[in-house]
Amino acid sequence: MDNESREIVRLWRVYRTIHQLCAHRGYLIAQNELDQDLEKFTSLFASHGKVDRNALMFMVQKKDDPADQMLVFFPDETSVGVKTIKKYCELMVAKSVGRGIVIYQDKITPMATKVISEVSHSYHLESFQEADLLVNITEHTLVPEHIVLTPEEKETLLKRYRLKETQLPRIQPSDPIARYYGLARGQVVKIMRPSETSGRYVSYRLCY
Repeated sequence: MDNESREIVRLWRVYRTIHQLCAHRGYLIAQNELDQDLEKFTSLFASHGKVDRNALMFMVQKKDDPADQMLVFFPDETSVGVKTIKKYCELMVAKSVGRGIVIYQDKITPMATKVISEVSHSYHLESFQEADLLVNITEHTLVPEHIVLTPEEKETLLKRYRLKETQLPRIQPSDPIARYYGLARGQVVKIMRPSETSGRYVSYRLCY
């Protein structure tokens, strides 16, 4: 397999994982996009033997709130700089989209990272390296099922056990699972593990 063919396979895997991530976060994703095979991906995005990363960009909306939309970007350059990040922010403004994910090849420059931080009060822009999305970590046999609680479910949980949220075990926002689900500080995730005695063991963690 030559380098270009390997690149196509690599990006197909990344593209598949990011669609699964969006679906897990509650965004509307068509089943044919989740099931897209390598042949279909190649015909759509790499008909000339090289993937057009700009064509990979897509927008999704939440199932329960169509106004909650997110753009997913695939920059061409291996090192993403300020100019590209500002261009993405401008596109988010033009489309009235409050969330975005940048999937970069090798790195994002420190100055570009600073821009992402500076706009965080208005726009939520995340970043993942392509290598982080080659496989879906939630499909690993050692990773238990995670379910992000709604604010109402969180409140019910705390009342039921008479807890303050700070009494819950914690998960850092930088944790790979927290990043996959896009957990924000204050959100609670329900974790379900198999148990030999009770069939299933349930625990909760606070993103903090």
